[in-house]
Amino acid sequence: MSEIAKMSFEEAMKALEEVVALLERGDVPLEDSIRHYERGAALKAHCEAKLKSAEEKVARITLNEDGAPSGTAPVEGL
Repeated sequence: MSEIAKMSFEEAMKALEEVVALLERGDVPLEDSIRHYERGAALKAHCEAKLKSAEEKVARITLNEDGAPSGTAPVEGL
């Protein structure tokens, strides 16, 4: 399992923010920039996968005809 795969969403976001800040400074040699960019892309993909997983777990409460809670249903369109 890769280092990134073990990260929580929050850890990956922090690492991604650090990569972006480093690249935005513009003082990184080209080869290092490419390496940081690739790491940033992997971090972004990891964060997107974590978000998608969380969205799939989100459910809305469904109500019956009387307005009483009757269960849950997946949230559509997230």
